Amino acid sequence: MTTRNPATGEEIRRYPITADVDGVLDGAVAAVRRRTRVADRRDRLRLMAVRLRTGSPEFALLITTEMGKPLAQAHAEIEKCAQACEFYADRLDELTRPRPVDLSPDSGSLRLLPLGVVLAIMPWNYPFWQVFRAMLPGVAIGNSVVLKHADNVTGSAFAVQSLFDDVFGPGVLSAVVLPPDRVGPLIDDPRIAAVAFTGSNRVGALVGARAGAVAKKTVLELGGSDPFVVLADADVAAAARAAVRSRYLNTGQSCIAAKRLIVDDSVRDEFVDTLLGELGNLVVGDPLAPGTDLGPMARVDLRDELRRQLDATLAEGSRLLYGGEPDDRPGAWFPPSLVEVPGADSTAFQQETFGPLGALLPVGSTAEAIETANDSLYGLGCSLWTQDVDEALTLAQEIEAGSVSVNRISESDPRVPVGGVKASGHGRELGLHGALEFANLQTVRLSSTTSELS
Repeated sequence: MTTRNPATGEEIRRYPITADVDGVLDGAVAAVRRRTRVADRRDRLRLMAVRLRTGSPEFALLITTEMGKPLAQAHAEIEKCAQACEFYADRLDELTRPRPVDLSPDSGSLRLLPLGVVLAIMPWNYPFWQVFRAMLPGVAIGNSVVLKHADNVTGSAFAVQSLFDDVFGPGVLSAVVLPPDRVGPLIDDPRIAAVAFTGSNRVGALVGARAGAVAKKTVLELGGSDPFVVLADADVAAAARAAVRSRYLNTGQSCIAAKRLIVDDSVRDEFVDTLLGELGNLVVGDPLAPGTDLGPMARVDLRDELRRQLDATLAEGSRLLYGGEPDDRPGAWFPPSLVEVPGADSTAFQQETFGPLGALLPVGSTAEAIETANDSLYGLGCSLWTQDVDEALTLAQEIEAGSVSVNRISESDPRVPVGGVKASGHGRELGLHGALEFANLQTVRLSSTTSELS
């Protein structure tokens, strides 16, 4: 596998295909069987946070070089991983403590035990955070991980493995480099207990079907086309500034980014004026340079797909409000762009646009706004803007999404579960619920006659 710098198109490094997959799997099984004490895992989680922060300059540079994220955002990614480690360290006793259950006249308890080896098939857009977010809860309770990362961030995959080797010991997280046709047999292997996948809904459906055929648990996070809903009574200027951050952070390459800007027609002009001003302030350029807001997209083929979606959207009668011009320099460059679409059936509204392209649709009422927000295959997150708190709480129940953020952007947080509905997948990551996804929730029931027998 070859990694390339998306800012220049230059080759970074070549990696051989993993030869001894059996050895990797055996090592992962052995790591689960070591069954370290809770206190030991808690200390190692805290040590991991320290190692992440100490190594942040090296890790952030690697992330930026492999997938183009501006360097400051890469540092923020590493810091978020460290905070997640501290969150689970602080709550590990609570997670793993047996919980009594009233089974009178018997006594009973529930215990959270490791499920085994989890295969993690992870994407490139947050090379460290996606792994930590999906796998840290499971590792905290004693699982091990075999990581099949995206090919273009293979260096990051091995950097994560090196961290886990150093902090947790060998086998707890092991990276493999494999072509697509070898992933299916890996899912089938009896040493794999469950599968976590983050990526497109097309590939996720294939992963889920393969795992289901051998009766294995999956957690699928399959992206989204998240609505950003601005109602008539919103703080419009604040909403517009937030929309730019949500849509164009990480060069727009985020599952939970605002992708469909649904704005009440009465505040459309004010929203667009502020939005265009904010877009004009974005600094596009060398992702290693201080102050850069947008670097290149992660790969040339991803840039070309976004160009196809923009061209199709414009051909359908949409109006280009900002950007859109081709960028012919070497690498995977695409300018921050914004279109106003004539209807919710436009390409940029119906397909997931994974890059710096925003699509805006004015609507005539709150009811139309919610209907438009739900008119999507996806249901990952939603950002809702209104100054009426009671209205927001009522509307949130009508929105078909795994999370609703009121007067703030949607973003993952270690303290709460994240995941979606509909074509955005199933299962949850992070929070205390994230640890339950890859756990054996074991019931122990002790007969009331046991004491008499003893």
